[in-house]
Amino acid sequence: MKLIYRKHAIIRMFERGISDLDIRSVLSNGEVIMYYHDDQPYPSQLLLGWVQDKPIHVLTAKTEEDETLIITAYQPDPAIWENDFKRKRQ
Repeated sequence: MKLIYRKHAIIRMFERGISDLDIRSVLSNGEVIMYYHDDQPYPSQLLLGWVQDKPIHVLTAKTEEDETLIITAYQPDPAIWENDFKRKRQ
């Protein structure tokens, strides 16, 4: 799998202490919790994975060349997300 990190993702990963290994772990072992079919230039998806017992969300998109774009990554805020970190609070 070829990964391409957007500049925004690199900056946010550095700020948030999320490593390339963390991203790869989420991509390998995580689950898609949300699809954004209308995103441009490519539809994207939000994945949830657990790294060292911490939840991590990774927003990705697939290019036409079958590359995976890493758009951003973060630890979901429990004040915004349900306890399972799969749905936003109402």
